[in-house]
Amino acid sequence: MARAVVQPAVLDLVRRYPRGRPFSTTVTFGGDDFTLCTHVRARWAAPGQVEIALACWVVNMDTARYLGDNPPAGHEMRLPPEGTAEWDEDLTGRVISHLAARMNAHSPARPTTDGHLTITVPLVLT
Repeated sequence: MARAVVQPAVLDLVRRYPRGRPFSTTVTFGGDDFTLCTHVRARWAAPGQVEIALACWVVNMDTARYLGDNPPAGHEMRLPPEGTAEWDEDLTGRVISHLAARMNAHSPARPTTDGHLTITVPLVLT
């Protein structure tokens, strides 16, 4: 997931948004049985460095088909306060660890107060 959708989303955010303000997006990856979702937040940390924060969760499509809306209702695909999804700490840790290795993070992931894990990486737009 880090290679397929999160890293490209980070690079796209960094290219599109001006310095000095945070920006975010939610990306998904999955198929018929489940969808992995990641809320990606980025901000300029220092010259040549970007701070990236992630929170990941899984939407079980089979359960949604059996018990609820098909496809799942929009609120199930978003974190609070806009939605009802609950972040998955283990999944978030694995995704951010892979992303940290791919983007040469300066230090291990740190938790934030809102359920995200954050890393600081050098700015490389390729």
